[in-house]
Formats: sequence, C-alpha cells, structure tokens
Amino acid sequence: MRFLARFLALIAVLSLMAQPAAAQSILRDAETEALLNDMAAPLVEAAGLQPGNVEIVLINDPSINAFVAGGQAVYIHTGLIDAAETANEVQGVIAHELGHITGGHIIRHSEGAGAATNISLLSLLLGVGAALAGAGDAAMGVIMAGQRAALGKYLAFSRVQESSADAAGAEYLSKAGISGRGSLAFFGKLQNQEFRYGYSQDDEAAFSRTHPLSGDRMARLREVYTKDPAWDAPDDAGLQQRFERVKAKLFGYQKTPQRTLQAYPETMSGIPARYARAYAWHKDAQMDKALAETDALLELAPNDPYFLELKGQVLLESGKPEAAIEPLRRATELTRNQPLIASMFGHALIATEDPAHFEEAERVLRAAVGRDRLNPFAWYQLGVVYAARGDMPRARLASAEQQVMNQQYAQAIRSAQAAEAGLPEGTPDWIRAQDIALQARAALERERERR
Repeated sequence: MRFLARFLALIAVLSLMAQPAAAQSILRDAETEALLNDMAAPLVEAAGLQPGNVEIVLINDPSINAFVAGGQAVYIHTGLIDAAETANEVQGVIAHELGHITGGHIIRHSEGAGAATNISLLSLLLGVGAALAGAGDAAMGVIMAGQRAALGKYLAFSRVQESSADAAGAEYLSKAGISGRGSLAFFGKLQNQEFRYGYSQDDEAAFSRTHPLSGDRMARLREVYTKDPAWDAPDDAGLQQRFERVKAKLFGYQKTPQRTLQAYPETMSGIPARYARAYAWHKDAQMDKALAETDALLELAPNDPYFLELKGQVLLESGKPEAAIEPLRRATELTRNQPLIASMFGHALIATEDPAHFEEAERVLRAAVGRDRLNPFAWYQLGVVYAARGDMPRARLASAEQQVMNQQYAQAIRSAQAAEAGLPEGTPDWIRAQDIALQARAALERERERR
C-alpha cells in the first residue's frame, strides 16, 4: 500500500500546483496603488490589454515573489518591493507577469498537470500489474519512475511558460520604451539568492525547478535587451522618486521601529527617511515624534495628499479624531475622493461621536464604496453611521457587504435577510440584499463540495 500512498501524494501535489494561489493578506495603500498602476500603465498598453481591466495587487508577504492567479491581476509581494532598488526593476517584473496573462498560462496550467497525471496513472496501472504478479520491487520501481517522469513533465511545462513570459515581458518593455536594465538587475538579485541558499546551478538541478535557472534567463535576455533601442533609455526620474518614498513607507509600516531607525537614522533628512521614521515613531506610540516628522514633510510639500493622510492617520489612531478631520478632509479633496483616504476621513468623522458629523460621514463613505465596492472597512464604517442614524435595514445591508467580502458567509446571509425584510420592496438596496444572500449561499455550497 505504500506505493499507492506515494502515488496519491503525487496527485495531490500536482493538483495543488494547478490551483490558483490561496488567499493571502492584501495590503492596501492609496499612494502605493497609484504608483504601481502608473508604473504598469505603459506596459499594460504595450501588452494590448485595457488599463482599467488590469489590477496590480500588493500582498503583505516578505518573500521576493510576484504571480498571477486568474483574471487580469498581478500580485506583488512587499518583499519584492523591499528587494528592488529601482522602479525599473519592478517594471521588469510586471512586464513578465503580464506575459503570463497574455499567454493564458493560468488557464493552460491544467494542461501540464493533466499530462503529468496521465503519466502517473499509467505508471500506477503498470505497477499494480507487476505487484499482482508478485514482483513487488519491480512494481515500486515502475511507480517511482512514473512519479519522476510525471513531475518532470509538469516542471518542464512550467519552465516553458516562464521562458515564454520572459520573452513577452521583454517585448512589452521594448514597446513601452522602457529599458531592460532593471529586469536584468532583478534577475541578478534572484541569482544571488539562489547562491545564498545553496541552489545548484547544474543541469541536473534544473530538472526539479519550476523556473529556468536565473543565470540562463539572464544570458538569453541580455542578448535581447542590449540590442533593443530602449536599452539606453533613462529611467523615469519621477517614478523613481515616488518608488523610493513608497519603499521607505512600506519599510516603516512593516518592520519593527528598531529596524526602521537603524535603516533610516535621524541623521538622514530626506523624504523617504522621514516617511519611514514617521511610521516607526507612530508604531512605537511616540505621537509627538511621528507628528514632527510628518510636519517636516508637510513643510516641504503642504499639499501632498499622502503626507496629509499620514498626519490624519497618526492623529486618529492616537485618539485625536477631531484634530484628524482637517488633514484627512484636505487629503480627500486633493485626491478627488480616493476611496481608501475617504474611508479614513469617514472613520475620523464617526470617531468624534459628534452627531453633527454623521451626515458628512455618510456622504463621504457612500462615495467611497461607490468607487470601490470591495472595501470592507468602508462598508463597516458606513454601517456604523446608518445604525447611529437609526437606519437599521441599511446598517444590516452594509454589514452583509462587509461580511461577504470577509468570507463570513453565514453571517452575511443573516444580515442580508434582515436588511431585505426592512427595505422597501423593489428598491436597489432591496435587490442588492437578495444578491448578497445568493452570493453567500453559492459560496457556502462550493465550500461543502470541496470537503
């Protein structure tokens, strides 16, 4: 039975590799999302895709990784941003991932797994036949050889897809007039990581990899990039400045205050350093020092919406919602009601517990969810406003919106049903309550089928 167990384990591995990536923690920040979208825009156009249909999603994960997982969405780990030194390096990664999207690699992933599974099934049948004939050792040998062949088939399929995405990424960089220097530099970082972790670079080791060796990829791409007219194109200075800000901001947000102050000591007075330290001091509950860094940033750029957002965040999360209102109101106005910033502004208005602010909070939050329905925090805050104003059916509807996004399907059904019962029949909110209940029931049914 051991060989059967090993075969089933292989099938499980192959099926897992063919599935979309599991849900991970998404990190949302208005400034970072704006930067990533601007970095990707020329590449999306070069790939023949519609910019509004492609999402760049930031994953809160320290590993150096990026991937696509169905649809037209590119997922980038925060660890990749931390490892990159330039915006151009990240653009090289985005170009590669767009190559996976245009190549339909996620859809075709089942082809590789299917071929591997067929080999494994054949080896299992042959192995069972040998076992029944009394040749137990031969049976194990047949099945183990089949497992290796199956895994090799799958991994070879994956490596072909990676090489295809490399070529497509180089094409999109060229069409966009963006140099491939950053792409090569980032592959160099990946190769150094391979060396650091002791990954063998020989041909035998390449058999067991989902990606081609970084050195081989660099050799192929260098020949393409250096001949391209865009090779000597200068990096976009504006994007690079914004990238350095965002990189420091994410560092300060994610790392411990001690790590941040080591990387960005108080002797550094540039914008990225002050940005990182503001988050470090805020995390360390030293509000005065956090506000001092934020005010220094605002002296340099009084109308920078993200500096205003930061000041409002520090004040709000330090228990001073009244003081947070004006910087957050100004940040919301400057970004034309950017949903994430508007959500924080609405939160500040509610946190004052002053009913005089509730009407403005409702207006701001309704506008936020109107532009970004997939914002559970905004829905939660909107539910608080509705409840405070005595509109319980809409408060329950807002709760249902939040719960279905957080995969709390049973609670979403109950909230949606309670909302439907209290809303005027036939209105858009009444219809939406029905839709949420149907969506949650379908999700629960899918969960039952997977068990």
